[in-house]
Parts: sequence; C-alpha cells; structure tokens
Amino acid sequence: MKIFPSIQIKELDAYTIEHEPIASIDLMERAATAFVNTLVKRWSDDVHVVVFAGPGNNGGDALAIARILCLRKYNVKAFLFNPQAELSPDCQENVGRLANIAACDFTQVTQRFVPPTLDEDTLVIDGLFGTGLNKPLQGGYAAVIKYINSSCSTVVSIDVPSGLMSEDNTFNLKENIIKADYTFSLQFPKLAFLFSENEQYVGECKVLDIGLSKKGIEEIDTIYSISEIQDILRMIRPRGRFSHKGTYGHGLLIAGSYGMAGSSVLAARAALRTGIGLLTVHAPIKNNDIVQISVPEAIVNQDINQYYFSNAEETDKYQAVAIGPGLGTSPDTVEAFIAQLKQTQSPMVLDADAINILAENHSVMNFVPVNSILTPHPKEFQRLVGRCNNTYEMLLKASDITFRRKLYIILKGAWTAVITPDGDIHFNPTGNPGMATAGSGDVLTGILLSLLAQGYTSEEAAILGTFLHGQAGDIAEASMGMRGMTASDIVDKIPEAWKTLIDVCD
Repeated sequence: MKIFPSIQIKELDAYTIEHEPIASIDLMERAATAFVNTLVKRWSDDVHVVVFAGPGNNGGDALAIARILCLRKYNVKAFLFNPQAELSPDCQENVGRLANIAACDFTQVTQRFVPPTLDEDTLVIDGLFGTGLNKPLQGGYAAVIKYINSSCSTVVSIDVPSGLMSEDNTFNLKENIIKADYTFSLQFPKLAFLFSENEQYVGECKVLDIGLSKKGIEEIDTIYSISEIQDILRMIRPRGRFSHKGTYGHGLLIAGSYGMAGSSVLAARAALRTGIGLLTVHAPIKNNDIVQISVPEAIVNQDINQYYFSNAEETDKYQAVAIGPGLGTSPDTVEAFIAQLKQTQSPMVLDADAINILAENHSVMNFVPVNSILTPHPKEFQRLVGRCNNTYEMLLKASDITFRRKLYIILKGAWTAVITPDGDIHFNPTGNPGMATAGSGDVLTGILLSLLAQGYTSEEAAILGTFLHGQAGDIAEASMGMRGMTASDIVDKIPEAWKTLIDVCD
C-alpha cells in the first residue's frame, strides 16, 4: 500500500477529479458518506453528536457529515469556525446544504464562541483542519482543541487529528493537537500515523476507501509504502525437489560473549527455523557447550578467547555473515570486529553491539560491505547518528546513510521501517507489543542471516524477514497473549508463519 505525503494526496485528488471525472464537491460527498457509514456501525442514533468544522475542505467534510447524520435522525450540533470570513468553495457549498436541514443545530462562529457541553455521552467529530496544515495551531483554534481534549467525550477525527501535520511534526506544538480516540483516515493512513510519538493523537485508525483513482494511485510515485501480503508472496522462492542443504546456503553467526550465550542461541535457532542449509556459530570457548546442547543442528566454531569474540573468521565459504547479538564491546572484540568487516566481502547483518561499536568508531563505517543490513532499535540508531527529535528525523538520517553507504537499515519498532539505498521506505504491518521482549532482535538477526544465505537479495531479506518475524510474533500472541511471550516463542512460531504464507501461495 502506498503512503502519500500531503502534497501528493492533493495531486491524487486532482487526478481523480479530472480523470473519473467527478466534481470536487461530489468527491467530498463520497468521503462524508463513507465516514458516516463507518460511524453508524459503532454509535447508534441515541448518541449526542457535536461537530467542529474549520474553514477548509476538512471543514467541508465535517459539515457534509453533520448533514448526513441529521438526515439519519442523529441529534447533531455543528459549529463552523470562520473568523476570517473566508471559506473554501466546497466548504461554502456545504454551509448552504446544511442550512437547509432544519433538524440540525448549526452555528457559524466568526467572533465569540460559546462552547457546548461535552460529556461522556457526547461524540465529538473533529473536522477543524486536515492534511493541508503546515504550521502549528495557535490562538482561538488552539483554545478549542484544548477544550475538546479536556473533555471526557469520545473524539473521532476526520482524516487526521486537527493540529497534527501529516509528515513532519518537529516544530509542532503538541499541546495544540487533538487527541482523538478514533481517526477515520480517507483512502490511506498518513505517514505521521506510523510514528510512535503520534500514537496519543491518532487513537484507533480506520482507513476508509473513498474511491480515489486506482490508476492515479499506480502512476503517482511515493517513496513510502506499507508491505502487503501480495508483495511478500512475490518474494518467496520455491524449494526444488532435488535441492539439498548446500542449496540453501551456509551462514556464519558471530554472537554471544560469556554470560550472553542466549543471544547466539536465539539467533541460531531462528536462522535454522527460517530455512538455512548450514549454520556455523562462532562463539567464545566458554559458550561452546551451551550452543552445542541448545542448537545441535549448528556447527560451533570456537574463538581463541574463553569469554568473548577476539579473532576474525575467514568468510570465503559462507554466503552470509551476521554479527553483533550479545557480542560485547571489549577492546579485543572491537579490534576483531573491524578486522571481520575488512575481510568480509558478502553482505552482512549488523545488530546490537556491532552497531554500538560503529557508533563509537564512525570511521569503521567505511569497511561495512555494500548491501549490508543494519538493524538498530531507536536508541541504538541515535547512538549511531546523534539525537533525533522524532521518528521523521530518524527516517531522514537513515535515508542519508543508506544512500551514501549503499546499505539497508531496518529501524525496529511498531511499523518497523526498511530503508533502502534508493531512498524507498517500506513499513512492516506485522508484529505486536508482545514482541517488546529481550531477544526479539536476536531472532530477527537470525532470520535475516538465513534469508541472505539462501540467496535472497538484501532488500528481499529485509522486507520478507521483518514481515516473517512479525508474523511469527502475531501467531505467538494469538496463542498465549502479549504479556507472557518470550523471544523463544517467536522462534517456535517461525515454521507456522512460513506455513501461513506458503498456504496462501498454494
């Protein structure tokens, strides 16, 4: 699913109006009808509805919604804020249409506003401002938003919570943004909805199909997308009847200092569950027995050191290398890590302490092989690039790194983002808060190593790997709930996650 920035949403609206063809007022009516059809499934006509409309097209949507609800016998009170006496043409048209509905209590506010009572039995429809907003709300509008937020009413926003900008909110005034319980987004979720810092404003998001041009959606380019099952299925490679373990690659996993052997065990088990042909785990001597007993399918290559990684491995016989989980950052390990980068030609997966070492030794980035995959969580990423104000800034900095270094970055979290060297950003829809548990990232490292060893490209491995990882987490959550999940549960569900995908293919 493509995610369009606000400027391209306007372009798509214009494309639809020109090529369907349809008048803009009729497209607004279509959006309002879709909104109402969704709303009436959740709230019956005994709820008291208060509509807040602004002077632009979002306000036009709100007035159309108020009119349709009145015609469906809802008790509606509508307020249009028009202090500058300047309405968009479609908003003005809907003023006239609403004025003809005697059953609706409609007030146009040009100066003094007497706020209505908003109690727990009130449903507020927020239509003050939409995707066109490009500066923080202040003055009277900010006061209205604070009044709504201070109430105990249920709030439903049209398209986007008023005050929230669709992409970059770096310089926004957070106290002047509607905190919606529900956001009914028109045609697409907005980019800002995928950022953790905006969860408090968006609430539960429902995307409404308003019939924008399918051809326009295909033709208009955007760097943002949410991976869909069809995208994933196209990547999956069949297994030939005459294949053997050599067909599916030999991977090298360098992980686990003494006391952190679990990291190497989790990553190794995940790699094997994902379908790698052969796996070698490079581990300190003290971890040998733990790995051998916990993962009997893996080959263990002992480091010369008892407690940590200190000796770079030759990689000619491996199709992929992963390094970092539980590795530690001792001086010997840092030296060995740098040596490992210098002598590894194939794309690598770098996670956890591998990223922390890069953060402390920026020049070492020059040795990371092209098309390698870095898998930081937000704190690790900020150690690498410096403090970021929000997720949008992290994406900008990640895009700069991937472009300059020809790398892939998987920025982990809800809506994990895969950032490519071409500047594309793919958001992953699978996964749940139960995966916020120790070792979950190690599991992803093993999955990625396995896919690279099997011959998937770095981009395929990153997108498919994050999807599979989240899918396994969702299956684990379905059977045991979020709170009791562990990383081992995610590993155990990887085969079932594969099976659900393969079943769809068949």
